[in-house]
Amino acid sequence: MRRVRNNFDVSLLAGAAFLGAIVPAQAQTGASDAAAQTAQISDIIVTAQRREERAQDVPIVISAFSPERIRELNITEPQKLYGNVPSLVVGTQGQASRDVQSFSIRGQSTGFLALPSVATYFNEVPLIASISLSLQGGPGQFVDLENVQVLSGPQGTLFGRNTTGGAVLLSAHKPSTDRVEGYVQGSYGNYDLVNIEGALNVPLIEDKLAVRVAGAYYDRTGYTQDIVWDKDRDNQHWYTGRVSILATPTERLSNNLMVYGSKSRNNGAGYINRGFRLGLRRMPGAPDIPGGLVTGGCMVPDPCAAIYNRQTEISQQIGPRKTRNDVDGYSNIDAWGAINTTDLELTDELKLRNIVSYQKLKSEYGNDNDGTPLQAYQTSQSANFPNFPVAGLTDEFGIPAAGYNNEVKLAHPRDHLEQITEELQLQGNMLDNHLTYTVGGFYIDTKPAGLWESAAVQFCSPTNTGNPVTCAGTRGRSGVTNKSKALYGQGTLDFGAFSPALKNLRFTGGYRYTWDTVKGFSASWSPLPNGTVRCSLDNSTSSNPEDCRFDATLKTKAPTWTVGLDYKPVEGLMVYGKVTRGYKAGGFNSVAVNDQFRTFEPEKLTSYEAGFKSDWRVGSVPGRLNVTYFYSDYKNIQRPGSDFNQTTFAGGAKILSATATIQGVEAEASIRPFEGLEIGGTFSHTDADYKKYQFTSLGADRTCLPGGGFAVVPFGGTVDASCIPFQFVTPYIYNIRATAKLPMGEDMGELSYLISYSHFSKQHTSPTGDPSFEPGSTLEPYGLLNMSLDWRNIRQTGLDASLFVTNATNKLYRVANANSYNGLGIFASLYGEPRMYGIKLRYSFGNN
Repeated sequence: MRRVRNNFDVSLLAGAAFLGAIVPAQAQTGASDAAAQTAQISDIIVTAQRREERAQDVPIVISAFSPERIRELNITEPQKLYGNVPSLVVGTQGQASRDVQSFSIRGQSTGFLALPSVATYFNEVPLIASISLSLQGGPGQFVDLENVQVLSGPQGTLFGRNTTGGAVLLSAHKPSTDRVEGYVQGSYGNYDLVNIEGALNVPLIEDKLAVRVAGAYYDRTGYTQDIVWDKDRDNQHWYTGRVSILATPTERLSNNLMVYGSKSRNNGAGYINRGFRLGLRRMPGAPDIPGGLVTGGCMVPDPCAAIYNRQTEISQQIGPRKTRNDVDGYSNIDAWGAINTTDLELTDELKLRNIVSYQKLKSEYGNDNDGTPLQAYQTSQSANFPNFPVAGLTDEFGIPAAGYNNEVKLAHPRDHLEQITEELQLQGNMLDNHLTYTVGGFYIDTKPAGLWESAAVQFCSPTNTGNPVTCAGTRGRSGVTNKSKALYGQGTLDFGAFSPALKNLRFTGGYRYTWDTVKGFSASWSPLPNGTVRCSLDNSTSSNPEDCRFDATLKTKAPTWTVGLDYKPVEGLMVYGKVTRGYKAGGFNSVAVNDQFRTFEPEKLTSYEAGFKSDWRVGSVPGRLNVTYFYSDYKNIQRPGSDFNQTTFAGGAKILSATATIQGVEAEASIRPFEGLEIGGTFSHTDADYKKYQFTSLGADRTCLPGGGFAVVPFGGTVDASCIPFQFVTPYIYNIRATAKLPMGEDMGELSYLISYSHFSKQHTSPTGDPSFEPGSTLEPYGLLNMSLDWRNIRQTGLDASLFVTNATNKLYRVANANSYNGLGIFASLYGEPRMYGIKLRYSFGNN
C-alpha cells in the first residue's frame, strides 16, 4: 500500500512541477504565435454527465475515442480496448466462450451469476446482460459510432444500471437532416478475414426527418485448429444491422428511434490442455480412503494416470494452436432491440427527455473445457446445433472423438432474455448557466423470454468416457428475473454565480435511491438408468425433474451518492476531488445446495479520487497531461466458491463475500512536437488487497499463514484467503503510441501512420486459489505491438486505403485459464490472437 502512495506522491509532485513550468510559457507565447494555434490536441465531446461537454471539462476519468481513432486502432470488439484505457481489463474471465468479453475496471469485475460491474450502454440504455455467460448484447457494437467513452469508477447517480466499476458508452451515429452522406468499407486479411460494412444517411424532409441505415458482415477463420473435428475454433462469423430515424418536427422537439439486430455463429473456444490433477482426491465430507482416489474416480493403480498424462503429452506435441475436442463446440448469439429517445425543450433553460427501450438476447453454446477427447468437462450441447458427432470418428492419435451414446440434445437455449427500460429525465440550468442539474427516474425489467436449459459432464473417468450410466452428467433448467427502479438527481454549481472571485470553482452533488428485486428458479438433476433422476440439490431420486426445483427471491435497496469539487485556477488546468458511493445488486445462485446460499447480497464500494486535467503549450508545442489517484473501500465482494451439504451429501457452489481496499494511479499524456506528429500514452497502476476473505473448507482448501505460505485446512475448518492476489486486476498497464500525418499535396490526400505498443503485467484469475495451488491461474506478462498505415482521401476522391497489423511480433500469450484444477482436476488455457494483418478500403461521400 505504501508503495502506491509513494508512486502517487511522485507523480503528483512531478505533474505539479511540470505544470508550473509550462503554464507561464503558455501565457507568454500562446497569444503571439499564430502558427502555434494550428497545432492542438483534439477535443472530444462526451456525455459522461448526461449532457454534452468537452472531455477535459468533466471531473471524471474518461477515455474517449473518436471514429477516426476507432478505425486507426482497428477496434471491432471490446477486447481491442484492452491496453488503450487505464485500469481497464477485458477478457472471458474464465468463462466457456470467447464471445464473453467482460470489462473490469479498478478491480471491479463481473462475477459468477452476477450482474455487470461495468455496464455497457448503447445510446444511453444498458445493453441486455445474460446470466450464465457474462454477455452484454451481441456482436457488431462498434459499427458506425460517433464515439466510445469509458468512464472509470462508480456511476451510481446518473446512469441507469447501478455499477461499482464504471461504464462503457457506445453512441451510434445519429441521422443528419441536411445532407445525403455515408460510406462503404471492405477489409481483407490473413485467416481469411472478410469484413464489409457501410452506412447511408438520407434526409427525407429537409430539417425535419432523416433516416440512417448501417450494417456490417464479419468473417474470419479461427486460429486454433481442432484436429479431431477438422474445424477451426476461435473463429468469428457475425453480421449486424441498424436503422435510425430522426424526426425534428419543431426546433424544440426531436425524436430518435434506433432499431438494431445482430447474429453470431461460430465454432466455439479452443481451450488448450496443459495438464490434469493426478493427486489424491476424495468427495467432500467423506472419510479418508487409504490410497485415495485420483481425478476422475479411478482407483490407484488403474491406468487413469497414464491416460491423462498421454493426453497432456499429445497437447504439448501439437502445440498451443491445435486442440482435440470430444465435443463439436459452437456459440450462437442472437440479439436485437429498439431504443427511442425523445427530447423536448420546455424552455431555454429546461429540457424533458424520455428514453425507452426493448431488447432480446438468446445465446447457446457447447464447449470442451479440458481440450482433449476425454469426456472430462463439457457443457451445453444443444439440439439447435446440427453438427453432432459421428460415432467411430477418431483423431490422428487413434483416440475416439465424441459420438457418445450419452450425447445430449436440448430443446431450449442456455440464455434467453428480454428487457425493457424506461427513463424519464429533466435537465435544466439556472443562475445564468452557473447551476446545471438533472433529475429523473429509471426502471429496468430483465426476465426470461423462454426456458433456459443446460447440460454438463464432469468427473468422468477416462476409462468410462461415453458410458451412458457413469458419464451421464447433469441436466438443468433455470430462469432469473432482475428488476430495478430508482430516483436520482445531480447538479453542478459554479460559485462564480455569487462572486467573480469564485469563478470556475464548482461543486457537484448527486443522490440516488435504488430498489432491486431478483427472482430465480433452478432445477438440476442426473438421469438414472431406470428412467428416474437424481436431484443435484439433495441427492434424492424422483420420476419428475420438477421435483428437483427450488425458487428464491431477494429484495434489496440502497442509496448511492457523489460529492465533488473542481477548480480551474488558470486556463487549461482543472484540479478536482470527489467521493462516490457505488452499489451493485445481489443475485440468484442457481447451483445452491444449502438454503442460505440461494441468493447473494449486493456489493458496495466507496471511491475517493483526486486529480487534474491539463492542456498546455510550450512555445508552439501543445500537450496534455491528466493524472488521477483513487482509493476504494470495497465491501461484500461477490466471489464464487464450492459448497457442500452434509445432510444430503450434495455438492454445489455458493457466492462468497470479501472485503478489500484498492488504490492506484491513472495517467494520460500526449504532445504534438510539430504539426502532423502526436505522441501519447496511458499508464495505470492498481494495487488491490483483500482485508477479509474467509470461507469454510471442503477438505482441500489452503489458508494463509501469518508468517507467509499456506496450510491445508480440514473439512469444516475456516479458510483465510486474504493473502491471495486479487482477481482480474492487471497491476500495471501502459500504452505508448505515435501518430504521424504527412500531407501529400493538394490532390493526393494525407498519409497517416500509427504505431501503438501496450504492455500488461501479470494478472491473477482465480477467485479462491493461490497461484501455486491453481496452476495457470496467473496469466504471464506480455506486450502487443499494433500498427496501421492510412492513405486518406486519395486524390480528393473520398477513398481511403489502410494497411493494418495487430500483434505484429506474433507474441504467444494466454488470455484465460479454466481455473478448474482443484474443482474438476483440469488445467487448460485460452491463448490470445496471433499476428493479424490486412488491407482496408473505405469510400466516403457527402461529407462536404
